[in-house]
Amino acid sequence: MSPVTRLRRGALAAAGPLLFLPGSPGTALGEWVVVHDDDGGERRGQVIEAGSEVVVVQLLEDSLGLGPLRVEVELTGEVAAVPVGRELLGRVLDGLGDPADGLPPPVGEDLRPIHGAPVNPVRRVPPEDLVETGMSAIDGMNTLVRGQKLPIFSGPGLPGLEVAARIVEWSRAGRRGEAFAVLFVGLGITERETRSFLGRFERTGVLEHTSVYLNQTRDPTVERLLAPRAALAQAEFLAFERGYHVLVVMADILHYCDALREMGAVREEIPGRQGYPGYMYTDLASLFERAGILRDREGSVTQIPVLTMPDDDITHPIPDLTGYITEGQVVLSRELHRRGVFPPVDVMPSLSRVMNAAIGEGRTVPEHREWANQLYALYARGREARLTAAVVGEAGLNESDRIARDFAEHFESRFVDQGGERRSVSETLEVGWALLDEVPVSELHRLSSPTLAGRRRAREEAEEARAAALVEAEERHETAGEARKETGEMREDTAERARREARGGSTEAGRDEGEEAP
Repeated sequence: MSPVTRLRRGALAAAGPLLFLPGSPGTALGEWVVVHDDDGGERRGQVIEAGSEVVVVQLLEDSLGLGPLRVEVELTGEVAAVPVGRELLGRVLDGLGDPADGLPPPVGEDLRPIHGAPVNPVRRVPPEDLVETGMSAIDGMNTLVRGQKLPIFSGPGLPGLEVAARIVEWSRAGRRGEAFAVLFVGLGITERETRSFLGRFERTGVLEHTSVYLNQTRDPTVERLLAPRAALAQAEFLAFERGYHVLVVMADILHYCDALREMGAVREEIPGRQGYPGYMYTDLASLFERAGILRDREGSVTQIPVLTMPDDDITHPIPDLTGYITEGQVVLSRELHRRGVFPPVDVMPSLSRVMNAAIGEGRTVPEHREWANQLYALYARGREARLTAAVVGEAGLNESDRIARDFAEHFESRFVDQGGERRSVSETLEVGWALLDEVPVSELHRLSSPTLAGRRRAREEAEEARAAALVEAEERHETAGEARKETGEMREDTAERARREARGGSTEAGRDEGEEAP
């Protein structure tokens, strides 16, 4: 037994997953507790309130069947900590960091407290390198930057979890050769979703550089509050101690906030908006603000939290508070999903506030900002023209409106919609330029003359390269044809000589037989 371990007999009361103890000097917030019942069973918990009169312990399971007066409570003196390190890449763990893949518990390179601190603003380094997600609507129009926290706002029935899984599969470091890792945190997901995700990650090979933390719907509610913190402890170690660029994908934040509301109700706290606790903003900030880049450290932590907006309401407390903390949002569209577009990203309400730091000369292409602005402008005009046509009819559109409306259709079907195909940043830029090339130059008001001239030269060079490739292919074809012809003639000559030799041999054999016959 550790010297700091203290034993207490009896508790004041028990309610749901909470156990109330008399005040104990030296009790620390976040301290692990082991509760022994009459039957010899053990239940683990954590101190969530350390007052002078009352200590509140949050159990990892319900207190059903627990007699408060007969329990023995062991205060271990240890705070919640999980193993971290490169050994955990390729592993599947539960919300407490324990193995969920049937393998032995990981030893790790260190043991770190899960309740880390947000990045000190003084030590922050401004973001300037992109993280490639493989999705054109994000990489081209709402670029994700290292150290950024960019949430995805989904809705009931929309493929928010599918988008999160594809990002795990498709994401890459912005530069080749850099250490890159992905952490996927499943919060309140079903068994079917768990099997689907793990099967896909294993088939695609991404599990080799991924750590998976899973909290299923059947798991304790308190574990849902600990799972993202355990994952972030691993992310911070890989990033700031081992130089990895880490992408943390958390889904679904709605389930996390519902767990907060449930625990607040059990503790009889005064509720805030729609029953959520008033400290939910602070609690979410304690998660999201752990993203960033530190001065004098090589790695970075980037976050993509996925949350489902109840009733598609972006003013709901969860997306509302999340938007205040994070640096933009990616919004999924129910209309695009209904039409079979994947990923169904609505680029108009989507935003990446630090996008400009990761695009442009020396990073993507010099004209990236102009290119994106022109796509936005034409698409916005096209959607407006679509609404106008629905009200006044096709005859109410002028030629410019028709061009913009057609562009909007092509933008959604050819640029946003990728099906199951990943695109690199260069491929995304080329698809966008292909759409702009079909629009008259008179409609391209957001592109400067040098940019248009550069695109014209690029098209001419591409056409010349294609023409040269065609000529080269034809020459190779002709050369191959001549070679085949010569080979065929040689074969015919050889066959003819063989036939003549065969006829000559048979004639001589006949002559010899005639001479011997008399």
